[in-house]
Amino acid sequence: MKRSEINAQIREALALTESLGFCLPPFARWTPEDWAQKGPECDEIRRRMLGWDVTDYGQGDFDRLGLLLFTLRNGDKADPAGKTYCEKILISKEGQDSPDHFHWEKTEDIIVRGGGNLRIRLYNADEAGGHADTDIAVSTDGTRRVLKAGTVLCLHPGESITLTPGLYHEFWADPGYGTVLLGEVSKVNDDRGDNRFYAPIGRFPAVEEDVPAEHLLCFEYPETK
Repeated sequence: MKRSEINAQIREALALTESLGFCLPPFARWTPEDWAQKGPECDEIRRRMLGWDVTDYGQGDFDRLGLLLFTLRNGDKADPAGKTYCEKILISKEGQDSPDHFHWEKTEDIIVRGGGNLRIRLYNADEAGGHADTDIAVSTDGTRRVLKAGTVLCLHPGESITLTPGLYHEFWADPGYGTVLLGEVSKVNDDRGDNRFYAPIGRFPAVEEDVPAEHLLCFEYPETK
């Protein structure tokens, strides 16, 4: 992705969250110059990859295959006495797909916080990592449901779904209803090792530096001085 595109997407996200009354923490607006002055007091942000995450999954077409995320809090699996949870927001735009994947360990709730509706397609994973032709058992807002393989659910603002390990999910904004703001509440998140994509794609973008960064992505923070 070009840095100019990343900058523009973060500016749009800041405007959207503000318009919906969802307040982000102060570090959402820190600049690279701010980060250059930050010491070890900010290591939790660095080490747990809090902050902006704008990805085209390495495919170079963010408007078709992409997602913007902001990680608000996250724990460390090596620290069982610490945070055992993660919270994110996700922004999905019309015409944009978040590709089919499951998590090896993470259970997560995806909540439609505002904006449009969310469509999500579900499959169980089979032993070879493909789609199983078996019924799916999921919870939506505390109600257990049994669905056919490949079912597409439509979730409206305020509704949520619980996604368990080994459950493939692909999601997109419901056409005609606009951008959707999602919340994620989950176990500790590990985006470097806990994602299994149905098609072989990357998780983070390669960044082309065509303009200076306005805000750093969660994997770009400078080391503590």
